[in-house]
Amino acid sequence: MNITLEQAEKAIAAAKQKAVAVDTKMNIVVDDAGANLVAFARMEDARLGSLDIAIKKAKTARFFDMNTGIIGELSQSGGSLYNIEHANNGLINFPGGVSIRNSNDEIIGAIGVSGSSVENDHAVASAGAETI
Repeated sequence: MNITLEQAEKAIAAAKQKAVAVDTKMNIVVDDAGANLVAFARMEDARLGSLDIAIKKAKTARFFDMNTGIIGELSQSGGSLYNIEHANNGLINFPGGVSIRNSNDEIIGAIGVSGSSVENDHAVASAGAETI
């Protein structure tokens, strides 16, 4: 099952609301279960360089079905996923990418957010994912 455009837009709206609440501007990407782009939003004056990072965070979260922050913990020197960020034409191994699950706990997509601290990125991505 894939996330619908309506659901993706709802996730983006929730993420934007959280971004405003933490006083930051974000690039927000929602991918479907196949890691294909469904929806994107760049808040006014969000950093241009963060766009590619948001895309890769969503892709990474979906490819591995876990938050990118967890991948970051596992990819440290000596970790089981050490150097994984070099796979798949570049992955992101720090917070801001979150899997999106439906009410049956099935993964239907992922959200990637970039534009602030990794703590804010994760909080904004989580707000978007949790709305589904």
